[in-house]
Amino acid sequence: MTGRWRTPGVRSMSKRLFKASGPFVPTGIALIGLVVVAVLSVGLMTGELPSVGGNGPAGDGNDGPIRTPTPSDVIVVDPRTKVPGMLVYAKTGNIWIQSGDRAYRLTNRGQDSMPSWSPDGRWIYFVRSVPRDGRIVVDGVLRGYALEVPTVMRIHPDDDSPPETIVAGLYQKGTATWSYYLREPVLSPDMTRLALVSDGPDATKSNVVLQFFDLATLNLTSAGAAENRPLGHQDPAWSPNGATLLYVRNGRDGSRGAPFLMRYAVPTGLSSILAGPGYIAPAWSRDGRFIVATQTDGLGTDVVILDASTGAELLRVTNDGQSFAGTWSPAGDAIAYLRIDGGVVDLQLVTLVGPAPDWTLGETLPLTDAAGLDAASRPYWYIPPDQLPEPTPTPTPIPTAVPSAAPASGAP
Repeated sequence: MTGRWRTPGVRSMSKRLFKASGPFVPTGIALIGLVVVAVLSVGLMTGELPSVGGNGPAGDGNDGPIRTPTPSDVIVVDPRTKVPGMLVYAKTGNIWIQSGDRAYRLTNRGQDSMPSWSPDGRWIYFVRSVPRDGRIVVDGVLRGYALEVPTVMRIHPDDDSPPETIVAGLYQKGTATWSYYLREPVLSPDMTRLALVSDGPDATKSNVVLQFFDLATLNLTSAGAAENRPLGHQDPAWSPNGATLLYVRNGRDGSRGAPFLMRYAVPTGLSSILAGPGYIAPAWSRDGRFIVATQTDGLGTDVVILDASTGAELLRVTNDGQSFAGTWSPAGDAIAYLRIDGGVVDLQLVTLVGPAPDWTLGETLPLTDAAGLDAASRPYWYIPPDQLPEPTPTPTPIPTAVPSAAPASGAP
C-alpha cells in the first residue's frame, strides 16, 4: 500500500418548484417540467438506487470555504484513515472536501450538488440551483411561479475566491421564463469542454440527454447519442485520454429500470453497449483499463469493477445491496463509495491488494461517520501527480534471435 493509509496496527433530485402566485394548473411547459422530474427520478434510481440525502439544504447565504466547520455542520472523519489527496462530495446542499484526517466545507449556500474535479485539480465544477422568479402564460394570463435555475459553476479548492458561473439553464421565450436541466458536469481531459446531461437549450424539444458545453464558444450541443425516449441519459465519465466517454442509457424492463452502460467514441460520435442491463455510475481507473460501476438488481445496489474493454465483471467490491457511486483512487489501490444505512449516507473505502486484475479486497474503512451525505452527488477523488506512485512499466518483450539462413545446397 506504499505507506499512504494510516490504520491502528494494521437523489435529492434538483426540482423546479411551481408555486403559482394565483390559481395555477400545471399545463404546457409546467407539465413538461413535472414529467421530466418524474422521468429523471426513474432513470437515476433505476428502481433501486437510494435517494436519501442529508438533512435538507443548509446554508447561511454566504459563500467561500469554511475550513473550520461549525459543530452543527461538521463531518466526522473516522480517525483510522488519512485520505491521500482530496475527495469532494456534497452534504446538505454544500460542497465539501475531505483530505488527510479532516473535512471542510467549500460552499455554504445550501443549493449545490454534483461536484467533480478538473483534471489538473485547480477547479471543482458543480451545479447550483439558483432561485429566481419565473413566468408562464396559463389560460391566457401571465402567471408567476418560483423557479430554481440549474447553474454550472466552478470554484478553486484551495483559496477563498468565490465561485464562478459557467452556464445557467435559464430559458426565456417572449414573456415566459423557465429553465432547463444541467446535471453531472465533468470536464474533458484537455479541459476544453464539459460533458453533462441536459434538456437544453430548449426543454420543449429535448429530453435530458448527453451533451457538450464548449468553454470557448459557450455553445451547448447534443452528442447525438441514441436514447430510449423519454428516459434519456445520465452519468457521463471521460476516459483518461479523452477518446471515450461512458454514459448510461436509461431504459425499462416492465416496471423496473434497465440501464445500459454505453461507450461513446468521441472522434466518431458512435455509441455501443459496454455492459448491461443493470449498470450505472461508471468511473475510470487512471490507466483506463478498468471501470468501477454500480450494479443494480431487485435486491439493491452494489459496487463492482468491470473490464473497460469488454465490460466483463472482474470483481464484486460490495455485497450488501446498500453501496453505490464508487470512485477510484488515482493511485489505483483503493475505491471509495457511498453506502446507505438506516437512511443515512456515509463514505467508505476499500483497499485493493495485489496486481490488477487479480486483486483481493483489503480492509474496508469508514471515511465518515453518520455524515448524511447527499446520495445524488457522487464522490470524486484527486491526488496531485507528484504524490502518485510511478505507473508500473509495461514489460518490454525480449526479442527472439532469428538464425541466419543456411546457403542452399550447390550455392557458390
